[in-house]
Amino acid sequence: MKEKRNLHLKVQELCDCYATTDPLKEMSALGQDKDKEEAALKWLALAALHGVNHNAEAITVSRDSKGQVKVVARYRETELPSPGAEVGQKIMAAVREITHIDGDKGKTILALGMRNDSLELKVKIKVKGEKEDVAIEFPK
Repeated sequence: MKEKRNLHLKVQELCDCYATTDPLKEMSALGQDKDKEEAALKWLALAALHGVNHNAEAITVSRDSKGQVKVVARYRETELPSPGAEVGQKIMAAVREITHIDGDKGKTILALGMRNDSLELKVKIKVKGEKEDVAIEFPK
């Protein structure tokens, strides 16, 4: 039986693990990972690291009605590497499980420990029809 660990703790551990890597390079390779759930958690950790390292306001993961996933960072309109449809859906599921946001709309604060520091991210989820957005907002 596969051990189901606390996803929030796992994301924090991955932040620590990948703290000295190039997040964009690592993110671009996650679509090929065999374990899609693990890839989703890695992607969340890498997105948090990228946001902190590049002074991002927010990173939004969007899934359209066809299941295609697009990622946009808001500091300048730059599209980040997409994790692919399957990993993208797992990212959204992991965010919902970590934040306990149910329904079509919600927002909460997510405290994320990184090395010897802590970061408070604002997480927003919005569903309209078959489209779903998960936005991760970074502090100023």
